[in-house]
Amino acid sequence: DLIDRFREEINFKEKISDIRNYFEFAIIEKDFNGEIKEYYTDSSGKSGGQKEKLAYTILASAIFYQFGLNDDKSKIFRFIMIDEAFGKGSDESAKYALNLFEKMNLQTLIVTPKQKIKVITPFVGSIHIVSNNRISTIIRMEIDEWIKLSKSDKNSSTNSIKGN
Repeated sequence: DLIDRFREEINFKEKISDIRNYFEFAIIEKDFNGEIKEYYTDSSGKSGGQKEKLAYTILASAIFYQFGLNDDKSKIFRFIMIDEAFGKGSDESAKYALNLFEKMNLQTLIVTPKQKIKVITPFVGSIHIVSNNRISTIIRMEIDEWIKLSKSDKNSSTNSIKGN
């Protein structure tokens, strides 16, 4: 019966198979004075940056809610991984998300294009650069080392770090 219903009722299939349809939400964004800045009932009609900010807020809030509020942060593992992070969004949206994750004490693994490394450097301790020319390679370095190398790269005519 269920398989027949999937075949016959397109709306049923879309509702069941798309998790965005599982919940309805409304979010009120307020400024520091408590004034309503924005009201979201879903992400339609919003700019890409607003949608991104909303998605990060919902993600962080859901993780935080799942693991509860606990004063002893050392005993809680709040881990998130964001793939293709910040690639299309603005630097402002990326900084918003990173500040939010930091405030909520989330341990974060960020997979992002190389051009966004400058945005994440204040928030990370180390990076792994993946290069996939003919053979995949991974280079790990502390963020301080990356910053120093990046500064020396700007002063030289050759680029010592290649890859994406």
